[in-house]
Amino acid sequence: MHACGHDTHMAAWVGTAQLMAERRDQWSGTLVMILQPAEELGLGALAMLEDGLFERFPKPDYVLGFHDAAQAPAGMIGYSKGYALANVDSVDIKVKGIGGHGAYPHTTKDPIVIAASIVTRLQTLVSRETNPLDSAVVTVGSFLAGTKHNIIPDEARLQLTVRSYGDDTRAALLDGIRRIARAEALAAGLPEDLLPEVTVEEPYTPSTYNTPEFTEEVMAVLKERFPERVFEVPSVMGGEDFGQFYRADPDNIESLIFWVGGVPQDEYEAAQRGEVELVSLHSPFWAPDAPVVIATATEAMTAATLDLLAKQGG
Repeated sequence: MHACGHDTHMAAWVGTAQLMAERRDQWSGTLVMILQPAEELGLGALAMLEDGLFERFPKPDYVLGFHDAAQAPAGMIGYSKGYALANVDSVDIKVKGIGGHGAYPHTTKDPIVIAASIVTRLQTLVSRETNPLDSAVVTVGSFLAGTKHNIIPDEARLQLTVRSYGDDTRAALLDGIRRIARAEALAAGLPEDLLPEVTVEEPYTPSTYNTPEFTEEVMAVLKERFPERVFEVPSVMGGEDFGQFYRADPDNIESLIFWVGGVPQDEYEAAQRGEVELVSLHSPFWAPDAPVVIATATEAMTAATLDLLAKQGG
């Protein structure tokens, strides 16, 4: 199973809906509560939009969400202005070659060597081609080739994850991957019909952007509600398809996703003393302090929504 906190998200969603219903006399306007599936696949928000979410239901002026955090103590609230999470692309490279016996490599075009050259050259996309003031990641997570000690195979396969914030940076990285794969194969003497196949998985998960003024407005409310528990935090290179809702109409929708810390207090303090290491959000050992996360998130989402809709109502 995968349990990075989505159960706490849905519980807080229910809590927020209940409180908003109970306080119906305190706000006016239209509140759309979205129960979105398949976030981990990066497909759920897009599927809902393509199915007519903003045509069948009112298109919002604001979209608001949260995610639990595995590096912050339970009950703390973190936020980032501007880009909060990254574009996420999965790229597959099929490196072709001419196989043969390992004792006679001169009769082959070794795809393992070509793929290794591609891996090495890919590192320059971030270190030498991307503006150091931008953020980018190109990670080769899988390198598969061969079946036997003394056999040079006909192909090798690489699997990459590519992260970025801006769309221009994303395009440059993907173009660079294609260029490098082709160039390294040509340098090895491969003919045109054996050049690598580069496949970019579609759809991809787009970056998540917190509109700055809206973020400041919501955080002002939360700082008043949770004194000394709200902090600005660095953006991350993880992905989250919540950004699809903003991208549906960026000129007319304000957007914010914030973090709610989930690390049990005693565990967090032990980590601060260097006695334990905090696990990652996607670790099978991640166990958020659910009652604190749910209570904090419910109160935060309700307070922010009441503030927004009270203003909308005049």
